[in-house]
Amino acid sequence: MRKVLSTGTTTLALRCKDGVVLAADTRVTAGYFIAHKQGRKIFSIRPNIAITIAGVVADAQVLLEQVRYHINLFENVYQKSLSVKAVANYLSNILFAHKLLPFITEMIVAGKDREGYKVYKLDPLGSIIEDSYAVSGSGSLVAIGVLENRYREDLTVEEGVKLAVDALLAAMKRDIGSGDDFLVAVIDEKGYRELTLEEREKVLNDLGIRT
Repeated sequence: MRKVLSTGTTTLALRCKDGVVLAADTRVTAGYFIAHKQGRKIFSIRPNIAITIAGVVADAQVLLEQVRYHINLFENVYQKSLSVKAVANYLSNILFAHKLLPFITEMIVAGKDREGYKVYKLDPLGSIIEDSYAVSGSGSLVAIGVLENRYREDLTVEEGVKLAVDALLAAMKRDIGSGDDFLVAVIDEKGYRELTLEEREKVLNDLGIRT
């Protein structure tokens, strides 16, 4: 029987009134072994769309390459952009098509299109849920508690970043599979950008956390 090593992480995304915030830790694990301390789990696939990954890295990488390829093909053929929902639906179709031998990954698709800011959560079998916020990975149970308690629909991106970091840090403290460092990204009217080290340190200082 094939042995599957368990992996851990915490990723999340939340919708704000003026943007979308995505956050993830950087620890990559294989069972109880920390395989890498600076793993990337947030990927910009378009200036207005990003995806977070949790689970088996190889499976997630295959899916990311497929979605990038088909987005490029679609845009070159039809000369128009896909919506956030269309990207989420495409990934959902791939996951469902492999349900008998599923990809071991959870993904969050978030971004901005003509309908506004969107967040979608996908499980390994292709189930898709749109929500105001979503979490994935082994630290989800901790992070979701922070978001449930403090999330508001009228959050600004600045407030959303602080909430996302607070939820992520809570998971990193309590979940063995999450830790080391974190990455935060924002998608707003100007497109996708990642917070610099200085910006992340300022958020930590604002939260009263020493760096």
